[in-house]
Amino acid sequence: MNRLDYFVLIATILAIPLYGLWRTRGSASLGQYLKGDASIRWATIGLSVLATQAGPITFLSMPGQAYESGIGFIQNYFGQPLALIVVCAVFVPIYQRLKVYTAYQYLGERFDRKTQLLGAFLFLVQRGIAAGITIYAPAIVLSTLLGWRLNLTIWFAGGLVIIYTVMGGTKIVSITQRYQMIVILVGMAIAFAVAVYRLSPHLSFENTLLVAGKMGKLEAVDFSVDPHKRYTFWSGLIGGFFLALSYFGADQSQVQRYLAGGSLKESRLGLLFNAAVKVPMQFFILLLGAIVFMFYQFEKPPVYFNQPAYQRAAENGYGPQLTGLQTRFDDVFMQKRAVIRAISSTSSNERDLAMTKLRELDVQARELRDRTKAVLEQAGVDPKNKDSDYVFITFILQQMPHGLVGLLIAVILCATMSATAATLNALGSTTAIDFYRPLIRPNASDHHYVVAAKALTAAWGLIAIGVASFASLVENLIEAGNILGSVFYGSILGLFLAAFFIRRVTGSAVFFAAVLAQSLVFVLFATTNIGYLWYNFIGCAAVLVLATLLQQTIFRGTEAHAAA
Repeated sequence: MNRLDYFVLIATILAIPLYGLWRTRGSASLGQYLKGDASIRWATIGLSVLATQAGPITFLSMPGQAYESGIGFIQNYFGQPLALIVVCAVFVPIYQRLKVYTAYQYLGERFDRKTQLLGAFLFLVQRGIAAGITIYAPAIVLSTLLGWRLNLTIWFAGGLVIIYTVMGGTKIVSITQRYQMIVILVGMAIAFAVAVYRLSPHLSFENTLLVAGKMGKLEAVDFSVDPHKRYTFWSGLIGGFFLALSYFGADQSQVQRYLAGGSLKESRLGLLFNAAVKVPMQFFILLLGAIVFMFYQFEKPPVYFNQPAYQRAAENGYGPQLTGLQTRFDDVFMQKRAVIRAISSTSSNERDLAMTKLRELDVQARELRDRTKAVLEQAGVDPKNKDSDYVFITFILQQMPHGLVGLLIAVILCATMSATAATLNALGSTTAIDFYRPLIRPNASDHHYVVAAKALTAAWGLIAIGVASFASLVENLIEAGNILGSVFYGSILGLFLAAFFIRRVTGSAVFFAAVLAQSLVFVLFATTNIGYLWYNFIGCAAVLVLATLLQQTIFRGTEAHAAA
């Protein structure tokens, strides 16, 4: 990065929060601080909801996901449009009618205090950890490749978010997310155009996609019913539906986004905007990763994209082994490039033989990358997150013109800030409304609760920075976030569906059902290798079944009171 890149980067990430602070200057009531005001319309709500879900992991890790294993990850989102329609039809009218500040207040009104606290507690645990991942995920990659100090990167991104989120509440989160999302969409569109432009002239765009498809990068749908497969049509449609239903219907970080402004119509339009936009956006981000993959079939890639780790291993005495692997990798690359160039000019039969050869060479290349990773692990220098997380940022730093480099780094940091701000806003609000107000200061003034919400938001920000400072991810960054959500979301969703649809169930029955269901998910997660999206369905179904059974047996005597 040069001075122009740093100017674009700093100007972008500072201008938006400063504008938001100007728009939200002055004091705010509790309702305004937690829910915003009528100036927040559907377009802002829609972009805010989109920005909350599409955090930095989406734009940093997802292209690398497609580079490594193709665009099949898109199946995770197949259930989301239907889930958003259900949220619009069922969840939003109830929240708006009851004028709740948090989703878990509804559980308290429908059931009892302990059920409200359980739902809020599960949210706080999951989102508190997720906030740390949201900050850590881009910080570890950016600090590694740009030479920034990791802790300073974490504190800069997290500290800036804490300041403006505490000061402006929900309104500033919505306003900043709108403009941050516009920057993100423009930046990714430019990256897509540059990636297509930089493709080899030896293949037409149509033939490029044909080769990518033959190499397994464009297999978007897998109808397998194997529950151990992570990405299938059925896990995405069913498990993804329950994940999205829980996330948008029962996760305060999203509920707070679409309750902003207080209008049922605006909330619904904002959510339906996401139903229409989300899957196409994710598809083009994954397709960008596949195009970057094809770019590196002609432009020689490193055998390992995390080059700082590679260099440290070489300095630690593993240079000869790594050099040998790099030499073999380069030889395989040259053979692959020759085969791809020949594909466009061969007959149909020869093309099939060439594609078979190409796939064999690609397997050899992946094996060499795996062996390189093993050497780095042996050298004790390899971070636990996947090398694919470094693919897209490497492409940006090496292939984009100056100015655009700064803009695309700003895209990643804007995504970090927008997702973190929404999460901290929700964590502070939930702690203040569901715990502090009823349990500690039940009769204080609105001003007191605004001050408490600000203090709690700041405290959660410091906790998130602490989690990020000591984090050590074990999977691809985007998978880590989805796995964490899937472990908790099913039980939370079960609480709400029981409240909506099982009219005679009482608080005690659903409370203990949720505790048992969450325990079941923990056991399955620790002892099986089921695709993680299924935990959303399992947790939710377990709550509904167990709540019904407990109500008809142990808590049968309370049924009449619950129905009254």
